[in-house]
Amino acid sequence: MAEILIIDDEAQMRRLLVRILNGASHTVHEATNGQKGIELFGRVRPALVITDIVMPDMEGIELIRELHRTAPTTPILAISGSHHTVYLRAATALGATAALEKPFSTDDLLAAVGRLLGGAVNTSG
Repeated sequence: MAEILIIDDEAQMRRLLVRILNGASHTVHEATNGQKGIELFGRVRPALVITDIVMPDMEGIELIRELHRTAPTTPILAISGSHHTVYLRAATALGATAALEKPFSTDDLLAAVGRLLGGAVNTSG
């Protein structure tokens, strides 16, 4: 269906997202931090980016700002734990199209991905 780039430093979260999204017939690419995500984004040009907020090397907020600057039409789904809700609000203010608070359900993730790939803008999960 669509190419999706996941950027998250937590291997377990990446595996979970890949399993869910592959199960929904998406092609998934993975990066372990923001800098690697930017590099991979330039090669792949995915239809959607899903990124964690708190990561080493390049924080998610910085990554979102850079992606939004270079590819403003690419939807970005920001994800982070419930103790980082202020970061999720900042992410949507700085360019993320939507945000999901961890933990989220498979249905919530797939609904957000469906909305974003369908063109919904400035929604939050």
